[in-house]
Amino acid sequence: MIRVGAYREDGTPGPGTLAEVELDAEVTGPAELWSPEVTVRDERGGTFFDDSGGTDLAAEPAAGGGPLAEAGAERRARAFGVGNTAYRAQRLLRSAARLLGRPLPHLTVRIGAHDTPVRWGGGHYRLPGETEPAEPYRISWAGEVHLGGGDSYLPGPSGGSYFHAPAHDAAVVCHEVGHHICRHTADFKVNRLRPPDGQHSGKNALDEGTADFLTATQLGTPDIHGWHRGHVPPWDQRRRGLDRCWTMAHLRPGRGGQAHANGTVWASALWSAHRAVLEGGGESDRFVGMLLRGLVRLGSGTGAEAAGQVTAAALAAERKRRNQFSSLLREMTEADPALAPVVLAAMARHGIHPEGSNRALRERAVAAALPEVAPLPG
Repeated sequence: MIRVGAYREDGTPGPGTLAEVELDAEVTGPAELWSPEVTVRDERGGTFFDDSGGTDLAAEPAAGGGPLAEAGAERRARAFGVGNTAYRAQRLLRSAARLLGRPLPHLTVRIGAHDTPVRWGGGHYRLPGETEPAEPYRISWAGEVHLGGGDSYLPGPSGGSYFHAPAHDAAVVCHEVGHHICRHTADFKVNRLRPPDGQHSGKNALDEGTADFLTATQLGTPDIHGWHRGHVPPWDQRRRGLDRCWTMAHLRPGRGGQAHANGTVWASALWSAHRAVLEGGGESDRFVGMLLRGLVRLGSGTGAEAAGQVTAAALAAERKRRNQFSSLLREMTEADPALAPVVLAAMARHGIHPEGSNRALRERAVAAALPEVAPLPG
């Protein structure tokens, strides 16, 4: 066990409460921590840790560091980012493994990826295969999270400005780890049937929405992106707040890169169902377990795969099935039939039902004139 600096969730839209936390990990490089679940490495060079055997590696966040910080502050901020990322990722992966009853494949997280020639303030989840932009690394077969070095300043938790380094933002870290969980359960792009070096790194709305929901349960707030999107009004879908009643009427059809916006519909419905379970005396873990088992059921082998007849048409059909909100909802209800009535009732308020294509559900929601972006009651 080692001690690192990290932000604990506190239910607010800020970065969290600064703390020193115990982490089941070890130093395996000058800027790398390894644990059974995840390896986190800063790719920009420099030495943050040594192999002296010390267990106290806690670093203070230094307001995120950034290009305007002096060298010592930037070094401390980067060291903090490695520890904070390892802490957040390990917690979510261990929680998922406990509910699934099995560990997920080991995840690699690279910090400072794509940091030149311009700074990048986001994160993404990548698999081996063609991507845009092209990856400068050989991607692990199990998938990797890449976090940028940051590109903007935000209000700090104690006032003043804070450089938004994604490794300091629990919402960004947990969201990308959520994609790793989706890849190895639902496998929305059916990558299991693709060549090992020809994986598809794209995300559909269910993938994005599930990652947002898992982040919300980890952080204890539906306003998961409230820190770095605090300038976006709560009624704007770009805020991606889960506590608004986003419905299928807000689904944006077509292939215009709407996965995040459409995912908000699914994420808010999950949050509504989760809260209904809690209000009925149920446990959070039971609902999250229902979701995870539903993801596994959705990603189970297809008839075409079992028959050894994996054709392009069969792959496309399976991808389409895994793109439907109704498909995942059905699998969830079959994973926990006793919880199904509560979940179905909550999902119906968002226009999501266990039968019908996304297009049909959208048309039904529009015809029913479901409430316009109303806050969820309670």
